[in-house]
Formats: sequence, structure tokens, C-alpha cells
Amino acid sequence: MSRFGEMPDGTPVERVTIRGGGLTAHVLSYGAVLQDLRFKGHDAPLVLGFPDFAPYLTHSPYFGATAGRCANRIHDGHVVIDGKTFQLDRNFLGKHMLHGGAAGMGKRVWQIDTRAEDRIGLTLTQEDGDMGFPGRLKARVRVALLPGGVLDIRMEAETDAPTLCNLAHHSYFTLGGETISDHLLQIQAETYLPVDDELIPTGEERPVAGTRFDFRTPAPVRQAQPVDHNFCLARARGTLRPVAWLKNPATGLTMELHTTEPGLQVYDGARIGVDLPGLSGQPMRAHAGLALEPQVWPDANHHAAFPQALLRPGETYSQHTQYIFSKDTP
Repeated sequence: MSRFGEMPDGTPVERVTIRGGGLTAHVLSYGAVLQDLRFKGHDAPLVLGFPDFAPYLTHSPYFGATAGRCANRIHDGHVVIDGKTFQLDRNFLGKHMLHGGAAGMGKRVWQIDTRAEDRIGLTLTQEDGDMGFPGRLKARVRVALLPGGVLDIRMEAETDAPTLCNLAHHSYFTLGGETISDHLLQIQAETYLPVDDELIPTGEERPVAGTRFDFRTPAPVRQAQPVDHNFCLARARGTLRPVAWLKNPATGLTMELHTTEPGLQVYDGARIGVDLPGLSGQPMRAHAGLALEPQVWPDANHHAAFPQALLRPGETYSQHTQYIFSKDTP
């Protein structure tokens, strides 16, 4: 473990290196961020990130962060729970909530509570009223590198009052090259959620068939661009199962995604425009990475037919997601 930087108030930010399964990862205490990820036989980084800490405070579109306590967007930044309305932080367009607010989980310093050669555990407690949410929420993230090129992420949380809880891992993945536009993507989803001009779900669930969002068979990511939409994997959280694949034919790298979650937010990084150098040493531009974020469907609290993100006392929020990397042999 090493000092990576410090917050404006002087709170130290630590970086921990873990290794296993042919992978090497750097994890930050800030935002439980996956800062860097490498795979044997492929020298370039597999995720977007910064080599120094300062840009995470000023230029990061949630690179590698754990988004929460409620990932994605909440229309008008409010929620009604058991008949009571709670006004949440409106950090997106001055109207809506995004990823838990301006000081959500992805922008807080977590506590490192466990550490081993191939794994790390982090915890964070958000108090009642934090970013407007009711309930004191205790969250845990466990990151492990398992045999077979497996990045294994487990997330859990408990609350002392009814609240929303929807966590998401927010790495921007790249399997080589300047953009992900020619990467081949496959998603096991029959439907997706259309959004309005402010990227808020309209409430409709639409078939992917006949649209640019049809990735039931492998197709280049550019087919859907621009894309920042939820793909509907299931009606409820379930068992760990394969839901998506990403491949770069030019490098032979493949990433297979397994998750328990009912939704997958796919964002092609169209709004990335960072002049500062990233881990590769080059500035990051539009479509430099692809975010594949397993989660509950966005803005679910406003749509009764969606899988819901409500967490009550006595329940445990639990997500299990794996990103599995492999490389074609010559």
C-alpha cells in the first residue's frame, strides 16, 4: 500500500496493488476506484484512468469508481418512500441526480479493511440524510483477482431505514486501440430503455430487434453510437450468469461479463474529452473506453414496472459481478 495523494481537506488517499489470475490491479481508497488493470501478454491498460491523483478530483467521469448509493440517474432528484418524499442532490444538469450526488460513493474516501496478495476489501458508511437519502447505509466492496483472468467484484450494503441502494462498477474498458468503436459487443438482452434528451428513461421498455441496440449477436460498438442506455437483462436480481462479451479482433483480447444484476448500463464514452494524459500516456478522447455497468434499471423509483432499488432494514443488498479476460493464442 502506498500514498497516492490527498483530498482537499488533507485526508490521505491510498493505492493498493493486487495480483492474481494473470491480472495486476491498482485500487484506490478514493471512490473504491479501479485505477489500473493489466493482463499478462498485453502491456496496455485495460481500463481508463490517471497516473496521478489530482485529475480524479477535477476531470474524471467516474473512471473506475464505485457509483452509489444509487447509481445512474434519478429524475428530478427526488424519491418517494412509504409515502414520504425525499429531495436528493441535483448534480446532473441542475435538475436530476447522477450516481448518488455530487459527493456520492465514487467521490468519497473509503476505509481499507482487508488486504491480501490477490484481493482487497473496502468499506464506507453514509449517514442518514447524506445527499438527501434517508437511512444510515453501510457499504462494502470486495475486489479479487481469481484464476483464469477473473476480476471479481462483490458489493454489499445494509441500512437502518428504508432507502435506495443501487451500486455499480464504473470502469471504462478498452481491449486495445485508440477507440472501442470497432470492438465487438454481444449482450443477452431482448429489450432496452429509451431515454429522453436529458438521458432519463421514458418509462417504455422497447425490443432491441430492428434497432441499433440489437447486440444479441456480436456487432461493432459503433453500431449503437451514441449509446448511454440500460439493457434489460432480467426482471430481478438473480444468480451469477454470463450476460455480455466484448472482443477486440485486432488484439485478440476478449472480456466476458457475468453478473447477478437485472440491468446493464452501456456507455460508449462519447463525452470523454480529457486533455491530460491517461495511463497509456496519451490524452483520452471520445470513445476511448466502454463502460459496462451492471445495476438495477435507472430511475426505477419512478417506474413501478421496473426492478426496484429499495432496501429496507434487515435486508442485505448484494451484487456479484465478474469481468473475465482471455487472449487468443497464436
